[in-house]
Amino acid sequence: MRHRLRDPVTGLLFVLPVLVLFLIFRIFPSLGAAGMSLTNWNIGGEWDFIGADNYARLLDDVNFWLSLRVTLVYVVIYVPLTLLVALGTALLLNQVVFLRGLFRGMLFLPYVTSFVLAGIIWRWIYEFDGLINGLLAKADLGPVAFLEQSSVILPALAVVSVWKGFGYSMLILLAGLKSIPSSYLEAATVDGASAWQRFRRITLPLLKPTIFFVVVIETISAFQTFDTVYVMTGGGPARATYTLIFGIYDHGFRSFDFGYAATWGMVLFAIVLIVSLVQRRFLDRGNT
Repeated sequence: MRHRLRDPVTGLLFVLPVLVLFLIFRIFPSLGAAGMSLTNWNIGGEWDFIGADNYARLLDDVNFWLSLRVTLVYVVIYVPLTLLVALGTALLLNQVVFLRGLFRGMLFLPYVTSFVLAGIIWRWIYEFDGLINGLLAKADLGPVAFLEQSSVILPALAVVSVWKGFGYSMLILLAGLKSIPSSYLEAATVDGASAWQRFRRITLPLLKPTIFFVVVIETISAFQTFDTVYVMTGGGPARATYTLIFGIYDHGFRSFDFGYAATWGMVLFAIVLIVSLVQRRFLDRGNT
C-alpha cells in the first residue's frame, strides 16, 4: 500500500504549488463572484443580500441583450478566421525546412506584443489617412470608416485580435501536425494521392482532436475579449462593440455596481460553459 501511494503523493507534491495558485486566483474569486451576484455590493464594501434581484434586473436590461448579440457576432467572426489563419500558417511552417525557428518566432511575435502598442498601430492603420484607406485610394475606392461604421467595426476588431492571437493556436496546430506519422503521408503519395487528398483524407481527420481544442480555447478567448475594445473603441460607436466583458468592466469599475457586474460575470460563465459543451458534442465526437 505504501509503495502504491508513493507515486501519486509525489506527483501531488509537484503540482501542489500550481493547485494552490489555481485555488487562490481562480476558484475562490469565482465563488466570491457567485456570492457577490446575490448582493448589492458597492465600492464602500457595504452590501445587503438581495437574492436573485440582480438576475431579474439583468433579464430586463436592454444593454445586456445588446452586448450578448455583439459578443456572439464577434465570436462567429473571430473563431473561424483565427482557425483558418492558424491552420494555414501551421501547414506552411510544417513544410519549411530551413530557418523554421526564425519564421515561427516572427509569426508568434504579435502574440507577445503589448496590446496597447498593437492597438495604437492598428488605429493608425484603420484611420481615414491610414495604410488601408491609402491603398484603397490608389485603387480609386472611397475611404472606409473602419472604427466609426457599425457594419464593419466588429470585423475590423476581429482582424486585429486574429493578428494578435493566432500565434498560440498556430503552435498548437503545428505540434498536432508533427504528431502525424509521416509514413501515412508517404504511403498516400506513393498511391498517387494529391496534396489536397492527403490533407482531406489523412491530415485533417488525424488533426481533429487538436482542432477541437483550438476551437474551444479560441471561443472562450472570443467571449472574454476586452483589450481590443478598450484600447480601440471604448465600447462605441453607439455601443456597437459593447461586449459582455466590457459590460462587466463598465458596471464594475465605472458605475461601481459590483454586485450587478458579478451577475453579468456569472451569466457569461454559464454561456461559455454551455457553448463549450455544445462544441464538445458536435466537434469532439469522442476523439479527445
